[in-house]
Amino acid sequence: MAAQPVGDQKPFHVVSPVLESLPLSKAAGTKVFMKLENIQPSGSFKIRGIGHQCQDVTLPGRCLCTGGNAGLAAAYAARRLGLPITVVVPGNSGPTPVRKLQDLGAIVEVYGKVWDDANRRAQELAKAEGWVSIHPFDHPLVWEGHASLVRELKDSLEAKPGAIVVAVGGGGLLAGVVAGLQQVGWQDVPVIAAETQGAHSFHEALKAGRLVTLPDITSVAKCLGAKTVAARALECARECQVISQVVEDTEAVRAVEQFLDDERMLVQPACGAPLAVLYSGRLQRLQSQGRLRAPLSSVVLVVCGGSNVDTAQLRALKSQLGME
Repeated sequence: MAAQPVGDQKPFHVVSPVLESLPLSKAAGTKVFMKLENIQPSGSFKIRGIGHQCQDVTLPGRCLCTGGNAGLAAAYAARRLGLPITVVVPGNSGPTPVRKLQDLGAIVEVYGKVWDDANRRAQELAKAEGWVSIHPFDHPLVWEGHASLVRELKDSLEAKPGAIVVAVGGGGLLAGVVAGLQQVGWQDVPVIAAETQGAHSFHEALKAGRLVTLPDITSVAKCLGAKTVAARALECARECQVISQVVEDTEAVRAVEQFLDDERMLVQPACGAPLAVLYSGRLQRLQSQGRLRAPLSSVVLVVCGGSNVDTAQLRALKSQLGME
């Protein structure tokens, strides 16, 4: 099945496979399907929304984006469209995304400590230079692009899942999944939104009933590192059943390692957060608390992927967290 065209243009993302995971099913106590967004051309789900935004708007001259995985998606789209692009990444990104961005032809500027710093710099550049800014997660076209993920699930699965587990950073994926659920008539499917402690801006916003800005990003899951979640993410929690779950960095990294052993796929700690929900027994705990149905027909895990990881970095993270 091919991805549906945007107007007369073929989308930049591919229709990702949906596969059952026996190890995850055993750990979660119910059938778990993996939506493998890690095989997207840019390495993560980001190409769905950002690719859609790039195709839907006119991008005269140079375009601009921030962040590692978002930047890679924008750089991939810009290359396909024949456009120059500058990507601003925070200093905590590491060398891998910078190299990959440069390989795609992007000009890369490293600025600040966390994504919010890089985003401020990008806004300054956009204003000063007149460049078109592509927001990584807080834009309706991005959410619309991400919604294609759920439409594909509707085509792939024999029955509606009992829950969907996603990672939350800035909230773009969550907003897209909720939009997709509403489009296919699955708005009663609970969404489990996973974050790591130290990058848990969505959890804090839910708890306060308003947007909350974290003082700093202290988690090793840097791709979840938006100090303030998008306002749309908070609205989604009012429209659908969204259950927030916060895991420790050690749980996320342990889940990444376990997933590598179980499924032979290496993903970032940001993806380790939803994996940890399934590996750690949190799903069963939510059922025992009455927050999720028991039994569940099935669970879908969005394997969001991520390009800033390799085995050396995984070993370094384990050492940093005292897991060796």
